Formats: sequence, C-alpha cells, structure tokens
Amino acid sequence: MGPMRKQWETTQRQDGSTKEKKVGYGGNDRSGWLAHLPNSWVPYVQLARLSPPAGLCLIYFPHMFGILHAAILQKSSPSEVLRTSAVILGGSFFVSNAIHIWNDIIDAPLDALVERTRRRPISRGAITKQAALAFTATQAAGAGLFLPSLPYPLSQSALYAFPSILLWTYYPWAKRHTSCPQLVLGFVLAWGIVVGSLAMGFEPFAIGPVGSGVKPRVDISTSCLFAASVIWTMIYDTVYAHLDLKDDLKAGIKSLAVLYRDETKPLLWKLLGLIITLLLVGGRASDMGILYFIIAVGGTAASLGLLVAKVDLKDSSSCWWWFSNGFWSVGGSITGGLIAEYLYQQTV
Repeated sequence: MGPMRKQWETTQRQDGSTKEKKVGYGGNDRSGWLAHLPNSWVPYVQLARLSPPAGLCLIYFPHMFGILHAAILQKSSPSEVLRTSAVILGGSFFVSNAIHIWNDIIDAPLDALVERTRRRPISRGAITKQAALAFTATQAAGAGLFLPSLPYPLSQSALYAFPSILLWTYYPWAKRHTSCPQLVLGFVLAWGIVVGSLAMGFEPFAIGPVGSGVKPRVDISTSCLFAASVIWTMIYDTVYAHLDLKDDLKAGIKSLAVLYRDETKPLLWKLLGLIITLLLVGGRASDMGILYFIIAVGGTAASLGLLVAKVDLKDSSSCWWWFSNGFWSVGGSITGGLIAEYLYQQTV
C-alpha cells in the first residue's frame, strides 16, 4: 500500500559493527508462519503483503464503514450484515493482493534506490516482473469474481467499481506526479465505503440518464463518512511517509511528508479538526445516537489527537509505532461506534 515499506533502522554496536532492527511493514519479512513455508512460496506471500495483513485491514475498514452505515440507515437484518461483511472480506483479500503486487511492479526501480525497500522480492531478484504481473492478474481476476455479489446488474456493478480500478492502477505513479499521493490513496481506499453501501443495496449517490429528468442525489451522511475516511488515510500515511523521508528526498519520491517536512504537524492538526467536523456533521445528518458520537467521534478524536501530539516525525521507530497502532484505534473506533449504533437500533 502506498508508501508502506519495510523499514530497517541501523544501529551501531560498541565493537563498531552494525545491526538492523525491523521497525516497519512491507514485503521482506520471513518471521512467524512464513518461516514454515517452502522457499519458493515466500516471495509471493511477501509480494502480496500477507504477513502482516495490515494492508488488507486498511482496505477492509472503509468497506465495513459503508456496510454498517447502510445497515443503520436501512435497518438491515443482522444476517444480511454478516453475510455481506463476509463476502466483502473475500473481495478485499484479492484486491489487497492485486494492488500490492502491482505497486511493487511499478515501484521496483525506486525500491532499488532505497535501502529499506531494496530487499523486496522484485528488487532483490526473487521474482521477475513477468511472474509478478501474472500473479497480480490472477488476484485481480479473483477480485472480479465478487462483482456479481453486488445486488445490481453486472454492468452497473462494474461501473461502480471502475473509479477504484482506475485509481489503484494509477496510484504507483502518483508519488512521481504529485506531492499529495496520500490524497489519491485516501480517495481510492474510501471508495470502499461506496462499495460497502452498494453491497447492502444502498446507493449513496444516484445520477439518472441524460434527459431523463431525474435529479442527481447524494447522501450527505455517506459523503461525510467518505471524506472523513480520505482524511484519516492522509493522516496515517503522512506519518508513515516520514519513515522514508530522507531516502525519498534522494530518490525524488513525492509525498506530503516531503512537501511539508518540519511543518507536517501543523498540517496534521488541521486535518484532525477536519475529520472530527466531518464525523459530527455526518452523524447529525443520519440522526445517529449518543453511542456513535461517544465511540466513533470521541474515539477518533482521542486516538488521532494522541498520535499527532506524541509522534516524533524524526524518529522512524516512533513513526512506525504510532502508525501501526493509530490506524487500528481509529478504524476500531469508527467501526465500534457504527456497530454500537446499529445494535442499539435493533433493540428499539
């Protein structure tokens, strides 16, 4: 995902030798269950970022936001929510694999220039680009098999998925073309809210055929949740981008971390204020109860406020710790708030 790269911090021993300490995420690790796999399998698992599956979780969270939010608005049954959540998890698995592999194929020349990413499977020569391309094609095909699960004609489901496909394809080049690749990443991840809503049979927006006289409709509460998810991604991915700031400057890789550098924290405080405002406005627009505001809004404000206040953007281990813990706490807060609101509505 995005600038998610394996981060290695080199420290000096007293005898003058060095050692490397892993402080990040991305396709190089062989610890845990990977150690039991055949050697020929390991590069493919690393390429898909299946250990740890942080990328999968970051893709799945927005989908769950959309599923739960639609379930609240429509008063959907628990069985429908559980079934849809399971189906979308399967689709998210293949999407996560496909986009991580694609990102590494395009980023291979840049990865080779950066100490912390030169050990990735393609960069170290463990997998050829041709083999990786074939692998990502199988995963993209697997993701496509889930499109018929949406309660719409296949052509309409494909049309809804098109913005995501287009932006995931473009994303690896965003860090070359723009200083705000985090915005591109945020938009494509937040599109999961749209897909999750559609999977529940709720259309967050509707545009009638030209000349039909049907007025375009956009659901305000879903739009606020979508925008809040974009901002959330921009915050955590900017913190993560600071892991590689020095190397990115040398390699010419663009990001908000590169653009703002020592002025990043004031930006993060502004983004924090924006995400809380969006969650509040969206909650009011959909008539959410107190549980949503306490858990989702309050939990997000506390989690992100602590992250922005405490993270040391010049310390790679601090950036990694706050990133890896922060995305769980924020994603968990929003999901927990929506679940609590849904369960409460089931009792009244």
